[in-house]
Amino acid sequence: MEVMVTGGAGFLGSHLCEAFLKRGDSVLCVDNLLTGVRQNIEHLMEDRQFSFMEHDICVPFDPGPFDRVFHMASPASPFDYMRHGIETLDVGSIGTRNVLSLACKYGASYLVASTSECYGDPVVHPQPESYWGNVNPIGVRSVYDEAKRFTEALTMAFYRYRNVDTHIVRIFNTYGPRLQPNDGRVISTLLRQALAGDPMTIFGDGMQTRSFCYVSDEIEGILRLADSDEHEPVNIGNPDEFTILECARIVKEVTGSDSPIVFEPLPQDDPKQRRPDISKAKRLLGWNPAIDLRTGLMKMIEFVTATEESDKSLAAS
Repeated sequence: MEVMVTGGAGFLGSHLCEAFLKRGDSVLCVDNLLTGVRQNIEHLMEDRQFSFMEHDICVPFDPGPFDRVFHMASPASPFDYMRHGIETLDVGSIGTRNVLSLACKYGASYLVASTSECYGDPVVHPQPESYWGNVNPIGVRSVYDEAKRFTEALTMAFYRYRNVDTHIVRIFNTYGPRLQPNDGRVISTLLRQALAGDPMTIFGDGMQTRSFCYVSDEIEGILRLADSDEHEPVNIGNPDEFTILECARIVKEVTGSDSPIVFEPLPQDDPKQRRPDISKAKRLLGWNPAIDLRTGLMKMIEFVTATEESDKSLAAS
């Protein structure tokens, strides 16, 4: 098939591009490189089935017919979307409209990456897809939260009024190879600090909780959802729940680091708890994550170490 992946040079987008190439599909990666990086897709450039278009999807474009589009474009880490607030709102609205219009024009199926942030600081725990959330619409995180909530509404409108075959995945904290070390997300930050021997930063008292899904599990869930007949949102995340303090201690354990843990003030609207109810994904998709946090961290450390050694070899040559 002909597949278009917006945000394909990002963390999850690059893994999706890779997965479709392994399936034998042709892949067009579209990315303006605001937060994506060429390094994520360099290993795909020599594949004749892969092509890259550097483009901002908020500007109308038409790459020609395709069978499927996976709309992954958006800043995703707090560090990025708070720095690029207007761009985040634009890609969730204007960019989404442009991509949905292309899917409608060519009769392509469409899947959009939404987020657990749609639940805000939840008062229902764990969070099922039926929960409407507790979001501050004018808070510092609203540029991302509301962009994704609007993205979901626009996607459902194109399904109901334009008969586009749409799918919505609500992604919970995902980690793995190619997650940028300086993007401010929990795993990348703690791992980078531990490997460097720097103090490991925890915001608040560390008792807030998160659930972490390894990237291969996330991609498998996304692919199953895309192949399904489900049009309403589906949670794809690992239901194992950890306090941030527990997560930091596990990172210290697997890295063998002596880094001290330090505490800083909790950011505004930071969710107190986050855990997906994946009953729907289990029932409809037969999906369940397979990789636990310790195993996933070891895989990520192997990738980071190999990448650093490769960079040193290139520098020496």
